[in-house]
Amino acid sequence: MQIKKIAVIGSGVMGSGIAAQAANAGFPVLLLDIVPPDLAKFNGNRNAFSEGAVEKMLKMSPAPLMKKDNAALITCGNLEDDLDKLGDIDWIVEVVLEDLKVKHATYDKIQKHRKKGSIVTSNTSTIPLHKLIEGQPEDFAKDFMITHFFNPPRYMRLLELVIGEKTQAKAVDVIRKICDEKLGKGVVECFDTPGFIANRLGVFWLTAGVNEAIKQGVSVETADAVMSKPVGIPKTGVFGLIDLVGIDLMPKLADSLLSTLSDDDEYRDIFIDHPFVHDLIAAGYTGRKGKGGFYRLDPASKTKEKQALEIHAESFVESHYRKAEKPRLASLEAGKKGLRAVVESDDEGGRYAWAVLKQTLAYAAGLAGEVAANIHDIDEAMKLGYNWKKGPFEMLDDLGPAWFAARLQEEGRTVPAILKAVGAGSFYKTQDGALKYFGLDGVYHDIIRPQGVLLLSDIKREAKPVLKNGSAAVWDIGDGVLCFEHTSKMNTFDEAIFELLVKTTKLIEGSEDYKALVIYNEGSNFSAGANLGLALFMINIAMWPQVEDFVATGQRVFMNLKYANFPVVSAPSGMALGGGCEILLAADAVQAHAETYCGLVEVGVGLLPGWGGCKEMILRFQEREREKFAENLEKINAKTLWMSPDTTPMGAARQAFETIATAKVATSAFEAQDIGYLRYSDGITMNRNRLLFDAKTRALALAENYVPKTKITDIRLPGAGGKTALDLAVSDLQKSGKATPYDGVVSGHLANVLTGGNADYLDRLSEDDLLALELSEFMKLLHHEGTLARIEHMLDKGKPLRN
Repeated sequence: MQIKKIAVIGSGVMGSGIAAQAANAGFPVLLLDIVPPDLAKFNGNRNAFSEGAVEKMLKMSPAPLMKKDNAALITCGNLEDDLDKLGDIDWIVEVVLEDLKVKHATYDKIQKHRKKGSIVTSNTSTIPLHKLIEGQPEDFAKDFMITHFFNPPRYMRLLELVIGEKTQAKAVDVIRKICDEKLGKGVVECFDTPGFIANRLGVFWLTAGVNEAIKQGVSVETADAVMSKPVGIPKTGVFGLIDLVGIDLMPKLADSLLSTLSDDDEYRDIFIDHPFVHDLIAAGYTGRKGKGGFYRLDPASKTKEKQALEIHAESFVESHYRKAEKPRLASLEAGKKGLRAVVESDDEGGRYAWAVLKQTLAYAAGLAGEVAANIHDIDEAMKLGYNWKKGPFEMLDDLGPAWFAARLQEEGRTVPAILKAVGAGSFYKTQDGALKYFGLDGVYHDIIRPQGVLLLSDIKREAKPVLKNGSAAVWDIGDGVLCFEHTSKMNTFDEAIFELLVKTTKLIEGSEDYKALVIYNEGSNFSAGANLGLALFMINIAMWPQVEDFVATGQRVFMNLKYANFPVVSAPSGMALGGGCEILLAADAVQAHAETYCGLVEVGVGLLPGWGGCKEMILRFQEREREKFAENLEKINAKTLWMSPDTTPMGAARQAFETIATAKVATSAFEAQDIGYLRYSDGITMNRNRLLFDAKTRALALAENYVPKTKITDIRLPGAGGKTALDLAVSDLQKSGKATPYDGVVSGHLANVLTGGNADYLDRLSEDDLLALELSEFMKLLHHEGTLARIEHMLDKGKPLRN
């Protein structure tokens, strides 16, 4: 069975978000909701709820849609007039109220109109599957399962899959495949238990975090500072995360768990219904979506000073807010030495961390076998659903399972069975290059990756790098393909990166064993560009020749990649900014993760792209003009032939200027194609874990009969007249207050490059000519006092280091 069309029933935050992600994957989507009870309020529009949801998504930031055009794939309707359209739908996702009666009534409507064999799933996070199918016919039950997306559906990678006893295997396979490959989800199979995996454990952790902060008198800032990066959890920590998801959601999650958990579940023992939480909600302090929460921006401060709530368990009043402090504790620094160093720190941070984690990790250990078939699934759920760097059993390995069990015993706590079983061993181990997990049967089992998943982390377990230095490494990923991995801070470019790229290029060109290169890493971001800290240091001690050589080296390295005798495929995910974007432009092809945010952002620090970005954008836009011209050639007669891009070089220059001068950053790989950073022929991978495999596949395809490119020597640019036009446009922006005088300085140098400098309108320039011009204008800007001030400001503010 193939999924060609998807319907989503319910257009609330989750329903519309799921519809958006399905549209992002290219599926036509039918979005249905109830007819508004008071039609007069909506001018008689019976589709007001579903249509309003789509309109709202088009204005949201971060955006649920990867490009606004995807909204056209969503057809809106209602549950009275459009149910017959379900007869053409392959997969129906129910996202209505978490009320069993409402869900059963919805299923009755679906069953009457759906086509035979269509799959129906629920996004419920609280109601067990066996209750959802009570009273439903047999053919409904066999086509039914739970697909629990996390909010927001576009960005959160976890999808919890719950399968019923009657669910047919082929339906499960279809949904698992589409959610993985098309929707980009990490699919984790869960048992039909309360809260499934992530929320069951996550809510316990948050509850323990709040309770211990109150019990120990730890401030919310200290709690979040230690219960975040030092222990491998996102910077929101406990209280920041509750603010993010909504304080009003916490009582609902608690009520759901308390209504379904067994009487002896430990969550019941730690749950406290704090009065101040209800006071916060009643006063509109529901977190980021409200007036604030555990944190807020001081409404009386012109500078919007960040404030933190001083918790009083029995009540809340606004006077409990005070200026947020930045804690300085040994336990925060201890995170660099490992998790055990944090919980063994003898300060309030260390004591708090131990109190929270001992409860959370012991609870997780007790859930083994109850919520999922193995510990690896529990770890994956927490990493994908809560963005923990490591899952609870991986954290136990960091602490040492035997050490942890001994401490529990010392404190009089029960040691979970699986901790006793693993004993002095570990929950994970590498054997013969394969990662294995400790099973409930006491035996280690291989972690099996789905077909089409290739992870560099797996390759590293069984291989040594082909080349390596302090900033990068090169790995053999099989079939004659090498992978170049940044390992520098934020994967920025430095001299060591360039040095290893040169060695890698020479190795492949002179080898019969290797035939292609993939540039890829598994960091949070592909590359944030140049190491500006290093650049600032060099500037401050007047190392101008070294700075110029660094920029020139980058140009040579990227040109060598572009014109190598082997194909180069860049495979970005996350930020690819400045130089990180320029290396995409230099590659033969790009295989990008859908969540790639790329852009030439150098103007933000008063510079311009110096590693070929200006040149490549000119070439990219001229290429698009030629392609468009070719498509319309038959429609163009002799009288309009003068409109060929060969005789209108200003078009590409203007587009490149607008893109670079405004530092446009694509908010998805699809948007990057529209902007021009990626070609429409470049590939996009929805699932992050499949990116390396897809990039390698692309590289091997290009390697077949690969013919190296020839340097371009006939680039036409508009010359002085074109620069005047661009300068006038910037001047108008300055007059209207939309650009500063220094913006005019930067734009002037950028315009000089994009229009060819002193070149005449009829001159033909080479790529080397443009690179020389880029370098010259780059260095002029670097000497400007305004540029140095901007770089220092960016570094002081802790913004991403960008080229």
